[in-house]
Order: sequence, then structure tokens, then C-alpha cells
Amino acid sequence: MRAIRIREPGGPEVLELVERDDPVAGAGEVRVRVRCAGINRADLLQRMGRYPAPADAPADIPGLEFAGEIEAVGAGVTGWSAGDRAMGILGGGGYAERVTVPAGQLLPVPPTLNWTEAGAIPEVFLTAADALIERGRLRPGECVLVHTAGGGVGTAALQLARAAGAGSIIATASAAKLDRIREAGLPHNLAVDRRAGSFADEVASHTDRAGADVILDTVGAPYWEANIASLATLGRLVIVGVMGGMKVEANLRTLMGKRATVVGTVLRARSKAEKATLTEMFATRFLPGFTAPEGDPSHLRPVIDRVFPLADAAEAHRYVESNQSFGKVLLNTDA
Repeated sequence: MRAIRIREPGGPEVLELVERDDPVAGAGEVRVRVRCAGINRADLLQRMGRYPAPADAPADIPGLEFAGEIEAVGAGVTGWSAGDRAMGILGGGGYAERVTVPAGQLLPVPPTLNWTEAGAIPEVFLTAADALIERGRLRPGECVLVHTAGGGVGTAALQLARAAGAGSIIATASAAKLDRIREAGLPHNLAVDRRAGSFADEVASHTDRAGADVILDTVGAPYWEANIASLATLGRLVIVGVMGGMKVEANLRTLMGKRATVVGTVLRARSKAEKATLTEMFATRFLPGFTAPEGDPSHLRPVIDRVFPLADAAEAHRYVESNQSFGKVLLNTDA
């Protein structure tokens, strides 16, 4: 099979197309002929040598999500057969024509979606669902603040917040991406330009100083103080990324006074059982939204920017690093 290998830690130029042996599905696993693979920030960090793959994933082939057809089913797997259309998450190895994956990490591809649309779903929608529902404990009627709302996780989170019954949704992003959020019709009640002063002031005004009940943050250190200021009493700050930095100085008295919760979370390093539990929750609660009619509050759709041929993975990484992308960037293994 063809795959993209990280030759050595470095820039996009270290990604190279190679031939590898087809993987073999073990007990509890399936082998999938990948049609489309999503690109995530974690892949860029792995390429730079800053986010090594877990022990059960290929060390030099990035890729955390895929969509494709099941080719083979390992011992003990039930509910899946060769020829089924599936999408799912991986610890790594997704930039390839074939992958093996634990059956518990698979989702059926809704019949109305093509391969590109399916490939844009697993990692970002599961990450956003975990952050908002499992870690953030979002309840109907609450206010949600979503940072970097024009990214893959952000565009998923805006939709999932609506599907979960959020009372108000606040989105922060660059002015250009806020325009695209509006053009795409993604749900939000307030859009805040991240470069136009502190978002905390906007949140305070919008909520009559009550604050946001759940904040989904992918930026980290630069947003820490404004995030804490923006939290409602009993609010939950869920940190799923630290693109801007990892170290902060915290005023614990403020957290104590608000009785707030700060949760850090990652998806990639979790056990197979944890990933299976999250996948099952998403399948039950949110997967039907991809076939719900537009206009229905439960309606969900992947937001796709560009699709590159597998061999152009380096160019795809350059594009993601430029911060111009809106929603998902993907690799087509058939091109």
C-alpha cells in the first residue's frame, strides 16, 4: 500500500510517499481500505517531533481519522462485515491506503455522505462532543463559548452546542473566519473578533455579566486570564489544545470564588475502551444529526475547506500551517 512517512522531525518537506506492507487485522480489529483521511493539528506536531504516536500506532505514519470500506474482519468482531462503509479514529497511521482499527472505534457512514464528508467527521466531532458533553457537562439552556470557531473542532462544536440545546453560543475567530462562519450558516449568537481586544468584555456584555457556562479552548496560555474572567459561577473550562502556549499563572481565589472547574483533555492517548465508550455515545446521541433535515436543531454537517491527493501531504500541511483553512483539510487516497 501507499502511505505517507515522516522521514525525520522537521517541516512539511519531511513527509514522503512510500510503499508499506498491508496491515493485518488482529482480534477485535478490522482492516479498512481508506478513501479519505483528515488532517489535524496533532499531525503537524507529530511531524515536528513534538507529539509522538502512542505505542499501538505506527511511529512514522501520521493520521488520526479516516473513512473507507471494510476489507477484512478480525476474530471476535461482530456487527461489521467486508464492504461496510465506516469512519473512525486512530492513534496514528491514517495517511495510508489501508489501516487496522479496533472495531469499537468505528462509526457507520451515513448513507447521504460521500467519502470526503465522512473523512471530515470522526476526530473533530468526537473531540468536540467529548469536550462539550462528557467533560463540559453542557446542559440545555446554558451559554457556550467556542474558541478558534473556524477550525475543524470549532465548526463541529458550534453545531454540537446547538444540537445539545445550548441557550447561547459565542464564537471567537479572526474577522475573516467569522465572515465564513456567517456565510456557512453555522449556529452562533455572538461572533467576537479575536484580534479586537479582550473577548471577556464581549462575553460579559452578551451575558449581562453572568459569563459562559462552558468554554471550549484550543489556544491555551494566551487566553487563560480572559477565559477565567469569562466563566460563569459553576462554569467549566475545557482545554483541548494549547496552540498558543502551555504555561500559565493562575489566580486560585478567582476559581474558588466562581466554584469553577478547569478540565484538560486529549483523545489520542486514551485506552481502546475509553475511545469505544465515546464513540458509542456519539453514535447514539449525535450521528443521526447527519441525516436530519437542514433547519432541524439536531442537523449536523462536516465543514470542508480543501482536499489534497495523498502524495501532496506536504502541501496540505503547509496550507494548514498558514492558518487560512476553514473547517477540515483532507487527503484523498484515490487521487
